[in-house]
Amino acid sequence: MRLAQFIRDNIELIVGEWEAFARSLVPESDYMGPLALRNHIHQILAFVTADIESAQTDAEQVRKSHGEKPESLYPSAAEVHASLRYDGGFNMDQMVSEYRSLRASVIKLWQAAGPESGIEDMRDLIRFNEAIDQALTESICDYTKKMDLSRNLFLGILSHDLRNPLGAISMSAQLTMKIGALSERQTMLQSQISDSSSRATAIVSSLLDLTRARLGSGLPILREAMDIGFISNQLVDEMRVLHPNRDFVLTVSGDTTGDWDKARIGQVFSNLLGNAVQYGFRGAPITIRVEGMPREVVLSVHNEGVPISEDAIGTIFNALTRAPAVADDTQRTPLTNLGLGLYISKEIVTAHGGKIWVTSSEREGTTFTASFPRTVKTPE
Repeated sequence: MRLAQFIRDNIELIVGEWEAFARSLVPESDYMGPLALRNHIHQILAFVTADIESAQTDAEQVRKSHGEKPESLYPSAAEVHASLRYDGGFNMDQMVSEYRSLRASVIKLWQAAGPESGIEDMRDLIRFNEAIDQALTESICDYTKKMDLSRNLFLGILSHDLRNPLGAISMSAQLTMKIGALSERQTMLQSQISDSSSRATAIVSSLLDLTRARLGSGLPILREAMDIGFISNQLVDEMRVLHPNRDFVLTVSGDTTGDWDKARIGQVFSNLLGNAVQYGFRGAPITIRVEGMPREVVLSVHNEGVPISEDAIGTIFNALTRAPAVADDTQRTPLTNLGLGLYISKEIVTAHGGKIWVTSSEREGTTFTASFPRTVKTPE
């Protein structure tokens, strides 16, 4: 008997054996009824049998081996199965184990039926494995999307809900210092509370930006007339106050006015300057250039330090990525960030229609460069 026909004729036996295995995956499965456990296994097997019997070209076989799913407006049975397994508390390993069990059950029962090992049987087995792999790939992709979405929603909700209590802590600490005379010890402690809550607020804001970017909504950009050169002078002056032992050299040239988001541009400046302070040698100057070009304004921040490796350059703008520590790290400021600054900077620059990149070598040092295209307002 051909494999596809065998599956159709013995589907209840196959599903029953698979169901016994599925029940062993999670302790909570006792309360799940047969319909919940069998969801879409019939549809998955129907897809498998149809795929085995369908005509397939060599090109289609190659595309399938690459995990390409046929275009469809509706989720496949494998994708729906993944969603239900995610909602039901199954983890990824358990869901993959289900497919392994289903594959093993079909092959074991088919072999027990005693088919002759002919060329057609071998082809059926190859097509069967291809179909199972296709369904497994679709399930894994859908499950991963659900997991990423839940994680990002969690971070977004956490970041949003933490901002209010952190703001209240910071404000209370500042008001306490203004209300009446405090001892030197009390003033020091209140200042510590205020500084710590400000740092926590900055971390929460970065996490909120991360979730906005990853959920697909993007970072909100509110354009207004501004001067990037003026903002750069302000922020460099602030960095000089925060790091009086570091040397900051700023050069502004050309027309640096345009329509951008002032707060977001300031974020990019602060992130790049903070990165240069973090990873640059303490005795070497940090050089900042703001150049007004005909179509864009280009910002660059340069520091001397341990060069970024070629492998790290490829991922340095990814979320939660930091340059690794080196053996002789005595000349650098200790690491205190989450590795979100460069990722958020990239998202801000991209939202403005610009580009950001980095060059790094032992001889030339490290330079981060960001371009911000000018926007021309149409007359009303």
